Amino acid sequence: MTALGRSSVRHIVALPERGEVIELSWHGVTHTGYRRAANEDSYLADVPVFAVADGMGGHSHGDRASDAVVRRLQAAVDGEFIAPDAIIEALNLATWDIHQLDEADHGIGTTVTGVALSLADGHPVLTSFNVGDSRVYRFSGNELVQVTTDHSMVQEMVDSGQLSAEQAEQHPDSNVITRAVGFSVEPEVDVRVLALEAGTRLLICSDGLTKEVPLERLRLHLAARLSARETANALVDAALAQGGRDNITVIVVDVVRAPGG
Repeated sequence: MTALGRSSVRHIVALPERGEVIELSWHGVTHTGYRRAANEDSYLADVPVFAVADGMGGHSHGDRASDAVVRRLQAAVDGEFIAPDAIIEALNLATWDIHQLDEADHGIGTTVTGVALSLADGHPVLTSFNVGDSRVYRFSGNELVQVTTDHSMVQEMVDSGQLSAEQAEQHPDSNVITRAVGFSVEPEVDVRVLALEAGTRLLICSDGLTKEVPLERLRLHLAARLSARETANALVDAALAQGGRDNITVIVVDVVRAPGG
């Protein structure tokens, strides 16, 4: 398990040319859970990148894969904003790092998902990215929406109409993913641009949370308007109360102020 970055109750990014600011608050937390011997999740929580990686490979190998990803993302940072191309390049470099770590050919890899501050035509936006089935959610106007799409076998079955979203969560193949960072294959990264709006809450998490806590309960926790720290900790506690069968990692990011907001 690797935890990079810091928690912040108030971080301001100044936009002097516009006479405006972005203000964010966030907190990241991870827990091994009650059934796993080790924590193979890693996370990075600091401007401009907030990311969660869920390692695969057993023993310490998945931990090394997730560590490689968050360290490459951290190394790619050069200022208060990061371009989507820099995120993709960091994940490509992490793939090579993982290949070098996998000397015994264990077949190790990791999911990764996150949100970053970027610029589009000079305007600040949020960039979401993901490989695998860790997720980003956006809470705004009392509505919780999953931003990312899982790269998993059951998601393909949902897309084809074979399963409902509710059935997919309980399906025996729900842990089988179709994309990852590692395994000596260049990752296929989904990237989306989101509006940066004041009052938005972002939830970035591994499936140790989403496989334990249903969507409506996630929404209620985010709607309670506790601080980012209190909300992140409450979500981990909720997953543990449901059995904590996997590693659980959560980052909550609040957009307190944004240009035009």
